[in-house]
Amino acid sequence: MSGLYMFLNGLFAFIFIMLFVAFFVLGERKILGYMQIRKGPNKVGIIGLLQSFADLMKLVIKFKVPFFEARSWLSWVGVLLLVFLSVVYCVIYALSFSGMCCVNLMLWFLIVTSMTGYSMLSLGWGCYNKYSLMSCVRSAFGSVTFEACFMCVLIVAALVVGNYDVVGLLSNEWLLLLVMPVCYFLWLLGILCECNRTPLDYSEAESELVSGLSTEYCGVPFTCLFACEYLIMYIFSWLTSVLFVGGVFVIYLTIAHAVFFIWARATLPRLRYDYFVGFMWKWAILLFIFFIFFVI
Repeated sequence: MSGLYMFLNGLFAFIFIMLFVAFFVLGERKILGYMQIRKGPNKVGIIGLLQSFADLMKLVIKFKVPFFEARSWLSWVGVLLLVFLSVVYCVIYALSFSGMCCVNLMLWFLIVTSMTGYSMLSLGWGCYNKYSLMSCVRSAFGSVTFEACFMCVLIVAALVVGNYDVVGLLSNEWLLLLVMPVCYFLWLLGILCECNRTPLDYSEAESELVSGLSTEYCGVPFTCLFACEYLIMYIFSWLTSVLFVGGVFVIYLTIAHAVFFIWARATLPRLRYDYFVGFMWKWAILLFIFFIFFVI
């Protein structure tokens, strides 16, 4: 019964998050439109509410002629691995709200996050495209850079709460944001890189007139990559609210952090890759370690 219960919770969480993704994409296009003094999508459905579903249908029915696809079997491994990791994110998200106590739940977040680098490498390496290969190396190393900071933040949160259980963070307002404001802003930089969002979307490059990792993908594989990216954005928006605030404000702050991704895309210029990686390894890691010893 427990296995069936976990499956149903994970399925419900996946459906809920995918519905959120559909309207979040629409909201992003609307907000970007008004930031650029235009309306955004408003033709399909009432004020454009069905635009995301129309785009989904368009993406699914598109296909390439099989003999002209510049991808190998390794690219499918990357797509399936990314979809699997997204489903695992949904299961962990559902478990945190189900009331089931798991003292190591945040460690499972760390394990799943560390696996995304392998999916990025498979996605780029499985394409017969040098730009995709360079993009996958940049994205994977940026993901590793964020995971080092992610581990330090989880250690600090566990020292404050007393274990690695998310339920304890959800039940009380720990307000780590007020204790570690600098770490909070560094964390925001990290999740931008982990989710491949502007200004740290290193899966693409301004000097390359291609789409980075997704250059050789279309149809269902591209739809999976697109949907998983936004699903992971929601998960990390929720996790940021849980780690740094907690309590009853998690839902509202999750939406605020999701809007932060949109604001960053519309406002911030892209940061040079070597500057970002050098800063995170030389200064951010040392700062996180200092906070760990300070909490101890």
